[in-house]
Amino acid sequence: MNSLRLAALPAALLISTAAQAAPVKIGLLETLSGPQASTGQTFRAGVRYAVDKINAAGGWNGEPVQLVEYDNQGGPAGASDKLKAAIADGVQLVVQGASSAIAGQITEDVRKHNLRNPGKEIVFINVGAEALELTGEKCNFHHFRITGNAQVRTKALVQGMKQAKALGSKVYAINQNYSWGQDMEKAIVDNAAAGGYQVVEKRLHDVNKIQDFAPYVAKIVASGADTVMTGNWSNDLLLMMKAAKAAGLKADFGTVFLDQPGNISNAGETAIGHFIAHVFNGEAGGAEGAKFVSDYAAKTGRAPVFVEAQAVFALDMVADALKRTKATAGALDVNAFARAMETAKIKTPMGEMSMRAADHQVLLPLVVSTVTKDAKYKVDGTDMGFKPVKVFSAEESAMPVQSSCKMQRPS
Repeated sequence: MNSLRLAALPAALLISTAAQAAPVKIGLLETLSGPQASTGQTFRAGVRYAVDKINAAGGWNGEPVQLVEYDNQGGPAGASDKLKAAIADGVQLVVQGASSAIAGQITEDVRKHNLRNPGKEIVFINVGAEALELTGEKCNFHHFRITGNAQVRTKALVQGMKQAKALGSKVYAINQNYSWGQDMEKAIVDNAAAGGYQVVEKRLHDVNKIQDFAPYVAKIVASGADTVMTGNWSNDLLLMMKAAKAAGLKADFGTVFLDQPGNISNAGETAIGHFIAHVFNGEAGGAEGAKFVSDYAAKTGRAPVFVEAQAVFALDMVADALKRTKATAGALDVNAFARAMETAKIKTPMGEMSMRAADHQVLLPLVVSTVTKDAKYKVDGTDMGFKPVKVFSAEESAMPVQSSCKMQRPS
């Protein structure tokens, strides 16, 4: 409402308007600049679509939900500073997904803020950071992970590749050297017996600092591995795909983020036969999947890619919890919202997603797909796309609660 229209309203109506519920403010603390920006921007696209959907359905308590965006500049320090700004702006729900290192900082800052400011709590909605510690030793009542983790992704990936008879006997594990990559490496090793493979070599490397992956690809070739398994994302996966193409690497990749824009075009036809365990595949979703793809494309100008669908589903769970949270003195009671989040449940084109109250890890279906030319939806302007191999239900993909999670709830 602009100032001219506001000035024209009767005083009584202005008082009535002011007395309405305070709007829910969602703060997106994402990496919107720097080498990881492509990932942060896709999270932002999914969140924007989902918030628009919430508001099209009436918002919360008669008011539109407000989305405020902050660039964390790709690092924990930037995220910490922007979280302070978000709190000062009255944000109640913080959303972030790109980088577990950043999420680790946010969840700790949120925990400390809430301890020091009873009655002014905020909730962290984690839509993409998958390090195990976030629902393990760092689990807390005001953090909800609405995405997978290394255990569930790798379990599904191994089973799906094995079922497709595409999992070799010699696996090379290459991952980024921080919490997420270390979790992936361990999960790859832990699944060796179930997958019937030997991990011939493990490699951890600096995060988003390597400009040429040719030496790493040369080591993969030298190892004799027929399968490469990696949790890499952002520039590290893009450049590795480029180096694999240049070297003519014949090994198949088992990944969790291969659907990131640019990977297939970078890899070219060497990508055919590569695999991914991901949250959404429009073809696997049948009629409901096609409907979601169509609506997303109509609203945003293109089909959902990479992490966008999981960001949408995460905010759909937020919407479910908001519907069941009544206003208290005209505002959102954040602790009441968090309790509603503990029982949040939605239906997605891939199946049911629900929140596990014990550790605030979402239970979600995963689909294992392979790169082929006969996939329904093509990507990166190529004639290739992701053909579904198997959909694992939330029950099939789930892993137990980590013993290190000691959830403390407000009295």
